[in-house]
Amino acid sequence: MEAKDLFDVNLVFTNIPDILRFLPVTLELAFGAMAFSLIFGLIIALIRIKRVRVLSQIAAVFISVIRGTPILVQLYVTYYGIPMFLKYLNLKYGTAYNINNVPAILYAFVALAINESAFNAEIIRASLQSVDKGQIEAAQSLGMTYLQVLKRIILPEAIEVALPSLGNSFIGLIKGTSLAFTCAVVEMTAQGKILAGRNFRYFETYISLAIIYWVITIVVENTIKVIEKKIRIPDQVTGTVRDGEKA
Repeated sequence: MEAKDLFDVNLVFTNIPDILRFLPVTLELAFGAMAFSLIFGLIIALIRIKRVRVLSQIAAVFISVIRGTPILVQLYVTYYGIPMFLKYLNLKYGTAYNINNVPAILYAFVALAINESAFNAEIIRASLQSVDKGQIEAAQSLGMTYLQVLKRIILPEAIEVALPSLGNSFIGLIKGTSLAFTCAVVEMTAQGKILAGRNFRYFETYISLAIIYWVITIVVENTIKVIEKKIRIPDQVTGTVRDGEKA
């Protein structure tokens, strides 16, 4: 038996182009779910900060349930739950939803977006609460509404605090899309499983996948670092005496 029979290095790199054909599906899921989770997470965070009656308790239970159950279970619940809900609507209200026309990617998107929302809500809440209350009170004393304060004072500062954690959350989401195959979505991991099933070289195929996800993670990490530098707010403005000016 030759070493190539145990591990084929060339196959690792020849697999990569075939797997990368489904990179757009992975990125579509990741960016779509992240965008939704930021909006929904911000709403949940504001509800909890303002302690809105009833909604605050519902939000707390939602976060507890989502963070306390595996994403794989949530994917299965979504995959089987949405068709059951549509069947219920058809029976109860006489609607004509065609369950077979629901794209598989929608199930994965819903599960990933909801899961990410629960985690991002806590990141956003902590970031919003980290803003100096003195600045908020000063802005309100000038006659600003809470929405104006949120837009001009709170969010700009909170984004800087939240960005590293949200970046890590996004990286986890990209890796989480590898479970979308449970909803019959063919993304990179699913394509890898298909390729491995053809040639029975599972080890090489999963090494190919590991390399791809690793490179994507490096790109995202460096992108986040660049964004952090762009939006960083100086702690204090240092006064300098220009040439020819008197102190």
